[in-house]
This record gives sequence, C-alpha cells and structure tokens, in this order.
Amino acid sequence: MKKYIIPVILLMIGLDIASCKKYLKEDLVSTLTQEYYNTDQGLEDLVRSAYTPLRNKFEGEQAYALYNFGTDEFIEGDQFNYEYYNSYAASLNPAEGLLNGLWVNNYQGIGRCNLGIQQLPLFKSTTSKNLGTPAQVTQRIAELRFLRGYYYFQLVQQFAGVPLVLQPITGKQTDFARASAADVYKQIINDLRFAAANLTPTITDQGRATQGAAQHFLAKVYLTRGSAVTDTRGQKPTDIDSAAYYATQVINSPYYMLESDYMNIWNGVYPAGYPKVTTPAIGQNGSAPSGDISRFQTAQASKEIIFAAQFIKDLTLDGSTGNRTHEYYICQYDVGIPGMARNADNFNGRPFRRLGPSDYTIDLFDRKNDSRFYKSFRTVFYSNTNTGTPKFTSADAPNPSLVGSYKFGIGDTAALFIVNTKSTPLTKEQLAKYRYTVYARYYTNTPGGPIQQGFNNNKYLTLVKMLDPVRVTSDYNEERGIRNGIVARLAETYLIAAEAYGRKGDYITALNYVNKLRQRAAYHAGEFRNPQTYMFDGGTPGDVSDTYPQLMATTDLFMTNAASENYPPTVVGTADRFIHFMLNERTRELCGEFYRWEDLVRTETLYDRTKLFNKDATSIIARDKLRPIPQIQIDATTINGQPMSPSQKSAYQNPGW
Repeated sequence: MKKYIIPVILLMIGLDIASCKKYLKEDLVSTLTQEYYNTDQGLEDLVRSAYTPLRNKFEGEQAYALYNFGTDEFIEGDQFNYEYYNSYAASLNPAEGLLNGLWVNNYQGIGRCNLGIQQLPLFKSTTSKNLGTPAQVTQRIAELRFLRGYYYFQLVQQFAGVPLVLQPITGKQTDFARASAADVYKQIINDLRFAAANLTPTITDQGRATQGAAQHFLAKVYLTRGSAVTDTRGQKPTDIDSAAYYATQVINSPYYMLESDYMNIWNGVYPAGYPKVTTPAIGQNGSAPSGDISRFQTAQASKEIIFAAQFIKDLTLDGSTGNRTHEYYICQYDVGIPGMARNADNFNGRPFRRLGPSDYTIDLFDRKNDSRFYKSFRTVFYSNTNTGTPKFTSADAPNPSLVGSYKFGIGDTAALFIVNTKSTPLTKEQLAKYRYTVYARYYTNTPGGPIQQGFNNNKYLTLVKMLDPVRVTSDYNEERGIRNGIVARLAETYLIAAEAYGRKGDYITALNYVNKLRQRAAYHAGEFRNPQTYMFDGGTPGDVSDTYPQLMATTDLFMTNAASENYPPTVVGTADRFIHFMLNERTRELCGEFYRWEDLVRTETLYDRTKLFNKDATSIIARDKLRPIPQIQIDATTINGQPMSPSQKSAYQNPGW
C-alpha cells in the first residue's frame, strides 16, 4: 500500500483533504492511500482539495504585504506589521516567513494537482455519477491543469524561475533544480491552454474553474510574458497578440457582463441608500448601518466575477481562518471621534490600520466625474453610540430647545473626511462650524496661512472594497470574514485587452475598452452623487447629468504629458506614456485588489514609480523586482543528494539577495 506525499518543495507533509467550495462540507482525511484514489469519492475530494490554496491570499496579512505594500498606491497606517515590505528594509530577506508561506502554499496546490492529473486517467467506472464518462474525467483534469498553471503563475511573478514539479512525489526528495522563468511560463501556458480547451463555459458548483477563467489567465500570462523588455521571461513576438485574443474571447462571451454600477460589485459595504443616506433629525437617535448577508450573496453572484476563492459562514469550515482582508484598510475611527465605538457593530469593522491610499492614488481620480472614487473610499462614518457625543450649549445651539441635547444621534454623521486640494484649503474656522468631527485633507489655521495636512497615518480614507459587515460569528472581535476573495473579474479583462492593443499601437481599439469601463465609472444621468462632488470638487449642486462626456478617455492623455496622469519625469514618448496611462487606469479600477506589486514588476516600473510616489520606500533597490527564494528551501535543497555548497546556494538565490 503506497502513501502519496504531496510535495511542498523540501517540506514533506501528508495531504489533508480540505475543500474550499460551498458545495462540499470539508473533511479532514489523515491517511490517504492509493486505494482511496481509485474511488470516485477519493478523486472528487482530491480535486476539491486542490482549490484550497486559493484562499491563502485572503486569509492573512500576506494579502497586503505581498501585493499592495511597496508600491505607489498606499501609505502605511500607524499600526503596521510587515512594514519592511513597504520600505524594503533589511527585515525583508530570505528568512522572512511570508515568503516561505507563499512558496509552501502554492506548492501544496501544485502537489495536489499533480496527483490528481496522474490518478484521474486511471479511474475506470461507467457507473460513477461524477467520473463515469471520459468527458467528466477530462473536465476534472482540466480543472487541475488550470489550478496548477495558476499556482505556478503566482510563484513566477514573485520569484521568477522556480522548480518545475509536474509529477506526484512518493517518499523524500530534495533535489529540486530551479527552472528558468521562460520554462515556467511555457508550462503555465501549456496548462492553461489545455484548461481553456477542455473546461466547460458554465458550472453548477460555485467556485470551480471555467473556460472563461482559463482564457482570462491565458490573456494575463501572455501579457505578463510579453511585457518584458529587459527581463527574460521567454517572451515571444506573438505574446501580445495572444493576450488580446484570449481577453476578447472572455469579453465577447455571453457568460460574463460588467455590472451597470461600480457599487454593485461591492454590494453590502455601503449604508442603506448610499450616497443619499437618511439620517436622524438633529439630536435624535436612529439606527447605525448594519450588515446584510443577502447583499453580499447578490454581489458574489455577479456575472462580472470570473473566478473567486470561496469562503462561507460556517463554523465547521476546517482549516480556514476566513477572509481577513476586511481588517487592513480601516483607519482608527474608534479613537478621537466622538460617537464612534468599535464594539458596537460589525459594519464599521476592526480597524487594524495597516494601509491607506497614497497622495498619488487620491489625486489620480477625477472626483467630480468618476464615481469610482467615492464608491471605493469611505468619507463618512455614522455614529453607533452616544458615548462621548457632544451636546449643544447655549452658545452653539441652533435654537434654545436643543440646548443639552446631542449634536448628533446614532445613525447620523459622526465624522466627515473632506477630500479637497492644496489650492482649496479649509480654515480652522470653517471646520469648527460642523457639529461632528471633520478631517480636511488640507486646511490652514488662518486664511492665507501655511497649509496643513489633515489626513495622516491614523486618520485616512478607508478603502471599502474588502469590508465585511458579516462574520462567521456575531462576536464583534470575530476576524473570520465570509466574503469570497475575487481572483479575476471582467473589468480587469477589459484592461488586459486595452493594454495589449495599445502595445500593438492600436490606440483606438485600446481606448474602446478603456472607455467601456469609464462609461460605467461615470455618474449616470439622474444618479444622486456624493455631496462632496459639488461641495469640494467643483461640481454643481443638484446636477444629475451624465458625466461620461467629461470622463471619456482620448489619445491626448498619453500623447501629451496630461496633468491628470502625473507621469514620472523619466517617462517620454507615446508608447511609454501609454503603459503608465494603463497603470493609472488599473489603479482607478482595481485599487487595493491585490494586483499592484505584480503590475509594477510586470511593466518593469516598480523602482521608478515606487521611489517617486511612496515616501516610505526608502530602501528600495533594483534587486527588489524579485523576492528572495526562501532560505529554508535553499538550505534543504540538494544536488545529486548532496547539500549545496555556499557558492551553489548563492547561485540558487535571486540576484542581489
């Protein structure tokens, strides 16, 4: 009887079967034998277990550290962990734990895929409900080929060349030579092309891979490989054509559709009626916003979502810490803001205060015309307690009857974050007129005096996309969120297509795809908009006209040094500006969605953009375009069964580490 060992390169462990799907109760199988994999149930469990590593990206602080820190989009909060991923300080080194976790998690997934790819063709049963026909077996193999390609794509983007392990491992093995990045990309494309040719376009089990998911990632992989100029990824002249082809296959598919309103993607994170929120009368209590699981379920069923890691409100979910990304983007609303408390509801969330938007990100949006800004960032907190709420006095009450009553009640505005500019600073006197706490981005103590910055590392705009007012339990300290982690959505496919066509010099087609997103992003005719659009962004009160004519992109945005694009001074020429324009568009559409570090590495712009727009990235150098290979892996790797010498270890490591 043979026991299969799923390789986590150099870390030999037994396989635990743990599904990441909503269609299966998770079971833990401690001992798995060859006989188990000769059954349809064993093979089905094995395939489901191969999805489990998808969740890792959303289960802990690796989410922001590996993908959002150390870029142009975010600043550090004041209660940070892993800040060295943002500053590139010495603690970011081969011994750092998150890197080993990334390595281990993806090779876990690869090992499960390899075993399933080997075992599934050996299963012969015409009576099996799930695997009784060749088409059913091929579907499951295609799922595993998709997942294996995805896991290798995660690794190659962070580390470049890694060991290619394509067969299941029995017993101990420690010889794992690094393949070249070119060979890894070639294998990823082979797997994804098989998946795209054999996966069904639709599924009944939520969370499984589809043909569209494979096509989306084929487009992304081809674009990533084909983006290389100085890096060596095995790029081919046809890569950009392939990226455009597969992206348009997804876009033209009848199975996916952009949401009509950007808010629909994040349904459940906004207070009822947003942005036209009904609040209590002055001094009267109403109801604080609360979570609604049905709104999340509606959002998660969106036809815009192509692929997602699955989470669920289920205490029996073995081995999952839940989706914890809801914690990391929230400022400290529960200290310094009267009328706000953390342990009063789950709607406002746990303010872990890890990161907030940079000046680059805030200034990039046309806030008057682009609805994505106020639909992405929270500018108002609504009171959830009377504790500490100020009361009117005879000196400031609007009328004598309000003396001694609260200046605002539960459910009313407790804090307002004003997003103004340096040219329109507010005075202390203006801020004092509000009956609740106000943070202006720019203010002066006296008219015409020095301009002060009101946002800081403690009080900043909160990104709402990942918020989760619903938890696995109702405990206000509960960290396990239930929202799915979006891995791919159709808006990114549009951006992939746009960049591919632009790289081919077809700017008209590129802008058609960009403007499809901008048309969705604009305020639509009749749409009530955030009052800040007319209070501070130059809009007109009561204006509900369509803003797309003002937001529509033209070639002038990258054929000139358009002020709206804030191009780095090193960027010259139309082709170069176009790439940075697309990076700007990705921020406007995808800000915070765990793509940015890889985007900047892919486009070979990490150093220049981070150095320019991230004041905390003081130690970034050229080597940081790749992560170091985890030291624990290097130390355990052998060549022909013998430990590597210091020089061999150095050669195994990425340059500069």
